[in-house]
Amino acid sequence: MYFDPFSLMFSIFPLIVIVLFVVVVVRGLREWSRNNASPRLSVPATVVTKCRAHHHNASTHTSSTTYYATFQFESDDRLELRLPWHDAGMIAEGDHGILHFQGTHYLGFDRDLNA
Repeated sequence: MYFDPFSLMFSIFPLIVIVLFVVVVVRGLREWSRNNASPRLSVPATVVTKCRAHHHNASTHTSSTTYYATFQFESDDRLELRLPWHDAGMIAEGDHGILHFQGTHYLGFDRDLNA
């Protein structure tokens, strides 16, 4: 009997992929559950920064962009939230308004047009 590294690799690699998949799913469900258990808040906030992360997959020739904004509250606490694409273009750095969120889930931002 001899040691065959290829058979070992082909038996362990699928196991590693399955474990990583399960970890990602469990983390997503945990965050979703935590957000749903959190209260829905509407608080005055200022948009401090905006940024975007662009992802390109060369093998499938696809790309995606994720938008983020950092909001600062009157207490000087800050919270970075992922924005939907349709809200990302409507919010600018320095905007003041009411931020609606639940845990780490962005629900909306009502700009104060008089500020």
